Amino acid sequence: MTEAPYSLIRFQEGGDDKARTGLLVHGRVVPLNEDINSLIEHWDKAEAQLDDVAASASKRSGLDLADVKVLAPVEPAQVLQTGANYRKHVIDLAAAHREPGQDEDEVRAKTAAMMDKRAGQGTPYFFIGLPTAIASATDDLTLPAYSKSHDWELELAAVIGRTAFRVTPEDALDYVFGYTMVNDITTREYVFRKDMPAIGSDWYRAKNAPGFLPTGPLLVPAKFFGDPQDVHVTLKLNGNAMQDESTQDMIFGVAKLVSEASQIMPLRPGDLVLTGSPAGNGQHWGRLLQDGDVMEGTITGLGTQLIHCKDEVQREGGQQ
Repeated sequence: MTEAPYSLIRFQEGGDDKARTGLLVHGRVVPLNEDINSLIEHWDKAEAQLDDVAASASKRSGLDLADVKVLAPVEPAQVLQTGANYRKHVIDLAAAHREPGQDEDEVRAKTAAMMDKRAGQGTPYFFIGLPTAIASATDDLTLPAYSKSHDWELELAAVIGRTAFRVTPEDALDYVFGYTMVNDITTREYVFRKDMPAIGSDWYRAKNAPGFLPTGPLLVPAKFFGDPQDVHVTLKLNGNAMQDESTQDMIFGVAKLVSEASQIMPLRPGDLVLTGSPAGNGQHWGRLLQDGDVMEGTITGLGTQLIHCKDEVQREGGQQ
């Protein structure tokens, strides 16, 4: 895809704690008067005006991007997360967790057949994330001291543009305002409750620590983004590519995800629907996040995340 004529960001100017919405054009920030959710909700009125602002902007318009602090570009009321939605990822997980004595090739072939059947007959797996976990694309990630099993999962995220309730897959993309990038950090040892195995997964503890959803930096309107099933997701850890996959590998595409999520609850303007993470997370590599690590995340057309990891400093007495 070609570079978008403009994208949206949220930012703060030096010495000002107020979050503002901006139009990013020619690498410069043109401040806007509306907050991001109001702008999304009233896009039918704002779109033509912003198109005109972008068309008339010069390379000297607005603020220098280097002079502002870029925030997460969205403020969702609801965050829906999607599990096990990349075919190769699920196959790799099945192979890694096969029973002793099981043939790896047989496990991979059986899982591949199951995923193909699921794509045609099944439904996505959703769980709920907390907006308080959202951070910017450059905020340091503090690794909580209660575990050493924190992992990365870079994902494409759809941003809802208007209320969607029980919409069809055919209509679902009409309800998507645009797209951004989210690194869905996970504490692996907390995913399954060992003390309550019948309960299953514990996404609250595994996913929602402060900063566990680095988001942005850009929010690109859907009309500039093109086909969400044909972009590339890449995460590098300390310069080495760990995740490197096309969204073509999704089991359920964005349209199906938005449609299925809307069957249970209304999706509101500004809400996030994460689309799952491709193969190559830390659990796959046997290498989880450590103090000093640097994650560089890119998705075609959505800019770059650069996240520095640091261990949480324990207070005296071992309490957090």
